[in-house]
Amino acid sequence: MEEKDNFGQIAAKSFNVGDLVKWSKWNSEKDDWVFQYGIIIKITNEIKSNRLVSISRVLPIHNQNFELEFFTISLRLVSPTKICETIQ
Repeated sequence: MEEKDNFGQIAAKSFNVGDLVKWSKWNSEKDDWVFQYGIIIKITNEIKSNRLVSISRVLPIHNQNFELEFFTISLRLVSPTKICETIQ
């Protein structure tokens, strides 16, 4: 039997911890979608509704008192983490 990727796993491969991401949220006052921004702090595979899915935990920029949980596939990359090498 062929093993398939978990739901959202392909999208998760393009994200790393520390990446700046965005997602949309409905604003009923503006009657439009508004983008929210945050930083990925953890990416895991979890069972939700009897299915293994990719979940990202994000620390919102506008409110850093709590983290949010998203299906990784619902996030969009804004800016990737830059890896700096230390000069020795």
